[in-house]
Amino acid sequence: LWTSVKVSVLALVVSTLAAVAVAALATAPVFMPVARLASTLRFLGFAGLTYVFMLMSSDANALRVWILSFGMFVFMVTALLADLAATPRDQIDHCRTLGMRHWRITGEVVVLGKADVILDLMRQNAAIGWTLLTLVEGMTRSAGGIGAMLLNQNRYFLLAGVFAIQLTILAFGLAQDALLSLLKDAVCPWSTLGKEQARP
Repeated sequence: LWTSVKVSVLALVVSTLAAVAVAALATAPVFMPVARLASTLRFLGFAGLTYVFMLMSSDANALRVWILSFGMFVFMVTALLADLAATPRDQIDHCRTLGMRHWRITGEVVVLGKADVILDLMRQNAAIGWTLLTLVEGMTRSAGGIGAMLLNQNRYFLLAGVFAIQLTILAFGLAQDALLSLLKDAVCPWSTLGKEQARP
């Protein structure tokens, strides 16, 4: 479990930082085609990309992180681009009236202003990561991990072991989701405040 947790958390951090960087760059028209290309890559399967990631990896753990990061990155970029397209124009105009330049506006509106959205997407990607982890660890079973254990138990129809591992993944995933939710409430208290005010 610890081996899988390390891979999952590292991939989550890498994919989030990369997705936020691409979304921020996409506010400049010259970088928008790159962001759209990254978004369209979500239709690619891992099978054809494994060799490319193997060339970029130094060992089995690095290979797992690269593949898992890619799987989460493409979906996060797609969601961030959709959220950016829905950003009210008055937020950007307000920053301009304060004398901010382009990249300062990007930092305020896209990075800081979307922090609650980014943390919500991290929660979703963490769940996606646990779903993909079994597939990723199945490609490199020599490095161990709970996904490799699950595949081994399933191969020999050891259903008690399969269900025990699945319940362990579910329990850890729910705990991780709760921690990320608490982090969002602590870092972005305005998101919770808005929901409470909207209630009748």
